[in-house]
Amino acid sequence: MTDAAAEGARVLREEAAALQALAGRLDAELAPAFAEAVAILDEAEGRIIVTGMGKSGHVGAKMAATFASTGSPSFFLHPGEASHGDLGMVAGNDVVLALSHTGGTRELSDLLAYCDDHDVPLIAITSRVDSLLGSAARVVLSTGVEREACPIGLAPMTSTTATLALGDALAAALMQRQGFTSADFARFHPGGKLGSRLLTAGKLMHTGDALPLTGPTTAMADALIVMSSKRLGHIVVVDAQQALLGIVSDGDIRRHMGPDLMDRSVAEVMTAAPLTVGPETLASGALELMERRPGGSITALPVVDDGGRLLGLLHLHDCLSHA
Repeated sequence: MTDAAAEGARVLREEAAALQALAGRLDAELAPAFAEAVAILDEAEGRIIVTGMGKSGHVGAKMAATFASTGSPSFFLHPGEASHGDLGMVAGNDVVLALSHTGGTRELSDLLAYCDDHDVPLIAITSRVDSLLGSAARVVLSTGVEREACPIGLAPMTSTTATLALGDALAAALMQRQGFTSADFARFHPGGKLGSRLLTAGKLMHTGDALPLTGPTTAMADALIVMSSKRLGHIVVVDAQQALLGIVSDGDIRRHMGPDLMDRSVAEVMTAAPLTVGPETLASGALELMERRPGGSITALPVVDDGGRLLGLLHLHDCLSHA
């Protein structure tokens, strides 16, 4: 192993050991404070305002983003800007989550005094329980970090890793307490790969005039005109109440190919009781159903409600374009 790799491995081992120790304390003496902090954050009627200076500030910005994206309104407040007018952003129904390894960051003093004067709940993440920050806070979550992994012991490394991990732990506990689901997550992440993974059949399906609909008694000659005009490669067969009766695919047509095909009714050609999905089915799950269907893959799925009424048609290409 090179000297560089050995040093990198040492840092990772030291930071991993600090996280293991923190997890052990969270299972023991830190558990009551952590539970109280989660309750305060959950019961707040306002926002979670995260603050910190320097590297703690960078961690705090990420922490606020995580809270906001998982159902808890939050933003980051720079303590220096807070002292120059942005204290007005802090309301009485908010909660302040302050981060400082030493707990003695001078720039936090005005914000701490403001929280005390206006009875704003203050939660601290620090390694020094008896510090200025620790003494001012309603709840203190101690990281327990005494030494940085930095080779000269000065640059914030282990302390910021532990603080970041505690923030993730708070966010996860809040998600569990609030019953936050993947559907909730999707509302906050409509873009990118994360959003694509959480799109539902109801969001991607074709509806209304785009649907290739016929009744069961429609002649195949007429049904094929509908199929061609809608460009989805299928005919969806419904009754007068829009209950799904069956579906006609290219494969069904090939299997019934003959001189009388055009005169036959759709009911004679369709696949009755086809595979369906509900509108809340994830598009990724629907894609898997289409590709792994016993008996061969298919390229479209009717989307139905709980009563079996047709809501739309989901095509393979719609899922692939968002995969």
